Amino acid sequence: MESTSEQAPDGQYTWESGPSNPPRLSDGPGTYVEIEITASPEQLWPIITDLNMPAKFSSEFRGARWAEGSSQPAIGASFIGSNVHAAIGEWDVPCFVHRFDNQREFGWVTSDAAYPGAQWCFTLAPNGSVTRLRYSLVLGPGPSGLTPAIQRMPEKEPRILSRRLDEHRGNMRLVVEGIKADAESANSH
Repeated sequence: MESTSEQAPDGQYTWESGPSNPPRLSDGPGTYVEIEITASPEQLWPIITDLNMPAKFSSEFRGARWAEGSSQPAIGASFIGSNVHAAIGEWDVPCFVHRFDNQREFGWVTSDAAYPGAQWCFTLAPNGSVTRLRYSLVLGPGPSGLTPAIQRMPEKEPRILSRRLDEHRGNMRLVVEGIKADAESANSH
């Protein structure tokens, strides 16, 4: 994800444009987490391209299954992600692989390939004996589960965005820490 401008030191928010004052969904708000793992991109690639791996660590993501006509990660492949959230309930979302660079980058968008509700991406960057794993998210520009809440309470949009980014960031942190623990444990055997 190419982000411009501000990053809060602890929240590490990113913006595709802006942020406006106050921040809006149209600014492309996002976040990311990074971690260094003692493993090569070659070792990490099958982990980050496993659709169900994040479900092992996330409190919200429950798993995924390939959509009809897709059976492996590739540009244009599609899958259905299953999620649960205390305030929203359970839902499935169509996802479309839009970034696939072998042993470097695996990303997907949700809801609509042309006008996504969210954009997710794992990026691998080797650095000597470690690999930096970056897990990033951009909300929007299309509608998502946030849309009804923002429409009901437009005056609270900045707070809604901040709260949702913080929730995602917490789960993203659990995922990268889980990947690190699994990969480094496998390397020590």
